[in-house]
Amino acid sequence: MRADYKTVKLSGESELVIQKSRFLTYVRRVETEEEAIDFIQEIKKMHHTATHNCSAYIIGEHDQIQKANDDGEPSGTAGFPMLEVLKKQGLKDTAVVVTRYFGGIKLGGGGLIRAYGRATTEGITATGVVERKLHNLMKVSIDYTWLGKVENEVRQSPYPLKEILYEEGVSLLLYVPIEKSNEFIEWITELTNGQAEISTESNTFLEFDL
Repeated sequence: MRADYKTVKLSGESELVIQKSRFLTYVRRVETEEEAIDFIQEIKKMHHTATHNCSAYIIGEHDQIQKANDDGEPSGTAGFPMLEVLKKQGLKDTAVVVTRYFGGIKLGGGGLIRAYGRATTEGITATGVVERKLHNLMKVSIDYTWLGKVENEVRQSPYPLKEILYEEGVSLLLYVPIEKSNEFIEWITELTNGQAEISTESNTFLEFDL
């Protein structure tokens, strides 16, 4: 499983006018090709009277699924430059649809490439980009006598505290980056003079704005 990667926030959109043509950009995070296709069809249905609904998506840990569609624009002038923006920004699991309402002025091949690339870039900016980092959810079980010291240190640490469980003993649940797990265990062990029980409960991705 990948430990960290860049993708877009869940969804977003933007609008751009170039030479009287309207370019409406829709961006969505997708994890399967089926989700990407459903998203594209959703936008096509919404804008069934548009001149073009061009699309591109990139999916998979190793970008193994990459598709681009010009939807009637001259070959290579829409879907491909859109896909190139996704690749250059290092985004994964991302789909984009740019809907064009023709304004009566032809842009030419170079103009179309620039327009669709710019529309995609602005759509991504409007949506926002995050880094998803894989974390272990670590459980630290201690005697109540240690709670004050440990909680104080934890709240000043870089490890996000999910919750504190008050039971027969007390347990703190924290998110720890996968690569920092051993370092975290050593820190807690030293902090509690070896009196803490430490276990890994699960792992999950946390998101950080870029």
